[in-house]
Order: sequence, then C-alpha cells, then structure tokens
Amino acid sequence: MKIIDTAIADVKILAPRVFGDTRGFFMESYNQKTFHDLLGLKVDFVQDNHSCSGLNTLRGLHYQIEQPQGKLVRVVSGEVFDVAVDLRRNSETFGKWVGAILSAENHHQLWVPTGFAHGFMVLSESADFVYKTTDYYAPEHERCLRWDDPTVDIDWPYKGAPLLSDKDKLGLALADVDTFA
Repeated sequence: MKIIDTAIADVKILAPRVFGDTRGFFMESYNQKTFHDLLGLKVDFVQDNHSCSGLNTLRGLHYQIEQPQGKLVRVVSGEVFDVAVDLRRNSETFGKWVGAILSAENHHQLWVPTGFAHGFMVLSESADFVYKTTDYYAPEHERCLRWDDPTVDIDWPYKGAPLLSDKDKLGLALADVDTFA
C-alpha cells in the first residue's frame, strides 16, 4: 500500500497494490496492521456502509459532532469526487478542504479523520461508494455543512445543478455550524 499526502496533513490517500491478469484483479482493501504501520494510527472500525448514487448526486457535507466518525472511503463501481473539510477550530487548516478522485479504476481510498465534514459528488452514470467508520451512525448528532459555502469554496466538478437530498439542502454555512475543539 502506498500513502499519498494531501494538502491537509491528516487526510491521506491510500493506493493499494493491485495484482491483475486476464482473469481480473486482486487487492487487499484493508489490513489493520498495514493501516497502523503506515499511518501511525490505531483505529477500530465498527460499521461498514454502502451507497449507490447516480450522476451529479452530491452527498454531504456530513459529520457527527458527538460520536465523531473517522472514515475510510472508496468506490467499487464508477467514479466520485470526494471531499473532506477541516472543522477543527484549533487546526491551521480550519475551513480548508481537500478533494480526490476515487474510482473503481484507480482503487484509491481516502482516510478522513474525525473532526472533518465529508461529502462526495458522482462523476459517472452511477457509483457504488463504500466506507468504514470508527463510530456508529448517530442521527441525533449528525450535522451538515453547506456544500456550496462560499467561505469554504469547494471547486466541485459538476455540470448543471447537483442532485441533493432535502437534508443536504438545509446545510449550514461554516460560520454557523458546530465545530470541533
């Protein structure tokens, strides 16, 4: 596994070794020891999630203010633009974002630590998005940062209006969201 740094030090792209031949491919998508050795992090994942979305669907930017979730995300079918926004008030990168293309073709994964809002936009006709979390989903603690907040200024690669859930349409501006110490 290769670790690729991003503009925010705590957010990492993981590029697994992929072994392919005429039959297809094999890769180890997660190994606790390798994750710990390469990132210096000991995390326990407690939940796996899978979503399927169509072209231009934008999900996010979500986080939990209590029971915060670190996420290891990847795409098993299609392609997405994946984003993490730093919501740690005492961080040098507070309010900054990083984005990465995750696809079934490149096999890349993104490590999004606790203290970040997370979201993605589907760039292919459809995408299957899977991720591990370090804490359980707790809807009472879920928050949503507005996907198009001009202060954060994410450069989403969409054409036309993104498809949003009613919940995501109600996302708050960075100045108004709950943040982390």
